[in-house]
Amino acid sequence: MTAPQYWLMKSEPDECSIDDALAAPNATVPWTGVRNYQARNFMRDAMRAGDGVLFYHSSCAEPGIAGIARVASGARVDPTQFDPDSPYYDPKSKPDAPRWQLVDVQALRKTRVLGLAEMRGVPELADMQVLKRGNRLSITPVTQKEWRALTDMLEHGDAPG
Repeated sequence: MTAPQYWLMKSEPDECSIDDALAAPNATVPWTGVRNYQARNFMRDAMRAGDGVLFYHSSCAEPGIAGIARVASGARVDPTQFDPDSPYYDPKSKPDAPRWQLVDVQALRKTRVLGLAEMRGVPELADMQVLKRGNRLSITPVTQKEWRALTDMLEHGDAPG
């Protein structure tokens, strides 16, 4: 069995906030609407049930990590790609050859919002993908060192060290 991995997954809180995820049945939500091939490939090829997730609020007044979650399922077909009424409809995707995947994410707990400015001040996070200029991916891997530093900050309120 492989060791769990860690991920940062962005969600617009107007669409699915940490509060929405915690209120969902079994605190589990399908991570629909990913329409970037690299992010899809992370879900399809690398994510496993049990992996840790930093639940990140994006495109909002206070972007940042807002909760801790875990991957709750393996990858499966995202049905929103076939729904013409969905904002994630993809007319080029066909049921016999789907393009897009999703995983289920189970919210574990809400945290204080840990923003980019605070993260940028932590040496252990210097190489974190979400902090790189121009990064727009909605799902990025997080190293074990980054996960430990961030969860320590969220639990104790300050930078590690």
